[in-house]
Amino acid sequence: MHYIPSSPPVIKPVPAGQDRPLWSVMIPVYNCSQYLPETLESVLQQAPSAEHMQIEVVDDASTDTDVAALVERIGKGRIKYYRQPQNVGSLSNFETCINRSRGELVHLLHGDDKVKPGYYEKIAKLFHTYPEAGAAFCRFDTVNEVGKVLNRIQPERQEDGLLSNWLIRIGEQQRIQYAAISVRREVYEKLGAFYNITYGEDWEMWVRIARHYAVAYTPEVLAEYRRHNTSISGQMFLTARYLQQLTKAMEMVQEHLPADQRKTVIRKSREHYAYYGLIVARRLWKKTNNYASVQVNIKEALRMHQSFGLYKEISWLYMRMYSKLPLLYLRDKLFR
Repeated sequence: MHYIPSSPPVIKPVPAGQDRPLWSVMIPVYNCSQYLPETLESVLQQAPSAEHMQIEVVDDASTDTDVAALVERIGKGRIKYYRQPQNVGSLSNFETCINRSRGELVHLLHGDDKVKPGYYEKIAKLFHTYPEAGAAFCRFDTVNEVGKVLNRIQPERQEDGLLSNWLIRIGEQQRIQYAAISVRREVYEKLGAFYNITYGEDWEMWVRIARHYAVAYTPEVLAEYRRHNTSISGQMFLTARYLQQLTKAMEMVQEHLPADQRKTVIRKSREHYAYYGLIVARRLWKKTNNYASVQVNIKEALRMHQSFGLYKEISWLYMRMYSKLPLLYLRDKLFR
């Protein structure tokens, strides 16, 4: 049974006397073996020695392949492997990753994402240049199942540096993916790990960090976030559960914001994610023609925000859907 902690899990300090590399690249995986080789190779291609970088796959009891054998084949001993005794869920697996890390800097790199050449060198340089930064991240691409770029995130600033007014900006909407960001281990030790929700949990974490620490940034595109239907988020899109989870995330984010800005921030958040829900609905219709999934996404989007503009966009979507429905009905009748 998955354990979803109701408060930030404790991250214990590294025991005294243990070797401390600069980096811990911790790779949580669950049934993503078709993408994992690319992930591992993207790290190995730029990894320094084991003395300077810990690399470890933390397997949440995958059933799709022998992950240990896959890791050994690609890593040839350079990548360590740990398997959970049973499937514990993403939050507990992240907690395990961080507690097993020994490095000063922790990178949680999901087993279906990847880094581009130069990621670790650039991020380490940011931490060195800005010692007050609790986290550092880069721009990233969103790619599909076969690695085609779907979207390149817009830059937060035009040059390397610390981000200004970052708490409010990240409080309004999620602007980072796991693959793009690394965090000082001492930050997790102070603030704890991910909790309460399984979609948007990282958004709350990045806001929590921004509340207590400066955050460094580079506009270089050095990471890839993969979007696919078999991921946790992919499954949540079909039921619109991600919008329900984001509503909870917004409430959690509010706790970290200045009291006089909370109403403005949550209003912007609700509007942004209502339109995002409509984008997901359009994407689902184009890819699956799943009318029920479109309906539930629209319903949840309207719970978040209502405006003339949103209703107009929804009307256009329904017009496109209804123009195609007779053909879909005929197809199902003929080929079922």
